[in-house]
Amino acid sequence: MAPSDTDPRLLRAFVAVAEELHFTRAAARLYVAQQALSRDIRRLERGLGTELFVRTTRQVSLTPDGERLLPYARRVIEAQDHLAAAFAHPVARPLLVDLNTDGMTAARVLARARELVPECELMARFESGLTYAAGEVLAGRLDVSFGRAAGLEPGVLARLRVQPVRYEPMAVLLPHGHPLAGRAVVAMDELSGETVYAGAGNTRTREWTDLAAQLFAQWDITLAPPAPLAVGVAEFQRVMAKSGNPVLAVVDFPPLPGTVVRPLVRPVPVSPLLMVQRAGVDHPGLDALRTAAAEMAATQGWMVRPRESWLPEADASLMRHHFFTTAETGS
Repeated sequence: MAPSDTDPRLLRAFVAVAEELHFTRAAARLYVAQQALSRDIRRLERGLGTELFVRTTRQVSLTPDGERLLPYARRVIEAQDHLAAAFAHPVARPLLVDLNTDGMTAARVLARARELVPECELMARFESGLTYAAGEVLAGRLDVSFGRAAGLEPGVLARLRVQPVRYEPMAVLLPHGHPLAGRAVVAMDELSGETVYAGAGNTRTREWTDLAAQLFAQWDITLAPPAPLAVGVAEFQRVMAKSGNPVLAVVDFPPLPGTVVRPLVRPVPVSPLLMVQRAGVDHPGLDALRTAAAEMAATQGWMVRPRESWLPEADASLMRHHFFTTAETGS
C-alpha cells in the first residue's frame, strides 16, 4: 500500500461506505451521486494498491485492508474537521490589539469594542509606537494598532488598511516647577526656545518624533536629544524628571506624579490617530473595533478638526478618507 498524498475527500467516502456497508445509503449521507461515490472508492483503492471492499449483489463488507484503514481514515477526518473549525470561527482566536500606551483614545475604543462582542477575546498589547507595531501587524504578530500612519514608510503603509479615528489635540507634560505649569493652556509661541522631549532616538516611535520635528521647526522649539528607553510608567517618570524637559503629549495623556498636562493652543497642533490593520484579515473583533471607533468619533466629535489647528498635509490627506488601503487611493 502507498498511502502518501491521499485525498481526505476519498477517505470520507471510504468511511461513509464502511459505516453504512451500503453504497446507496452512503451516497445519500454524503449528498453525492452513487456513481460518483463508486468512482471515488475505486480511485482510493488504486491509490492504495489494494481492494477495500468485497462487493456482491446482496452485501458490501470490508476486506482486511479495509478494516486496517478504517481507524486511520477516521483520525485523518477528525484532524481535518478540527483544522476547519479552528479557522472557520475566528471568534475562537484572540485578537491582539496594540494600544501603544494605556489609558488614552485607543483604550476607550477597545473597551467599547469589548462591549459589542463580549464573546470575543480582544487582548491589549502595548508596543509604544506605530513604527514598530506596523511591522508586527504585517508579520501577523499583532492584528491592530493605532497611531500616526502618515509617518510610516510608504512600502509599509501600502500594505495596511487604515481608518481615521481622532484628531487628537496635542499637549505638553510639564514638571510642577516649570514656569508654564501654572497656565491652563500653553500657546505654541510660549514654548519657543524650550527643549521638549518627543521620543528622539526611540526607533519604535519614529512617526511621533517626525511629527514633533515638523511642529517644533515652525516655533523655534528644540527637539530634546535621545534619552534612555524607559519601559513602564515609573521608569519614564524617572528619566523625564532627571532631564527636566517638558514632554510633547496629547490631551488625554495621564499626568505623572510631579507633572501637569497642559493643552497646546494658538494654533492647536493635532496628532492624527488612525486604526491600522493588515489587509485581508477577517475577525468579528475587527468589525467591532471599526464600529466602536466610528461610533465614538461621532458621539465625541473626534473627527471634527479644531479651528485654527496645525497638521501636516500628508496627515490631513489620510484623515480625510474613511477606511481604505493606501493602494486603493493612490496615497
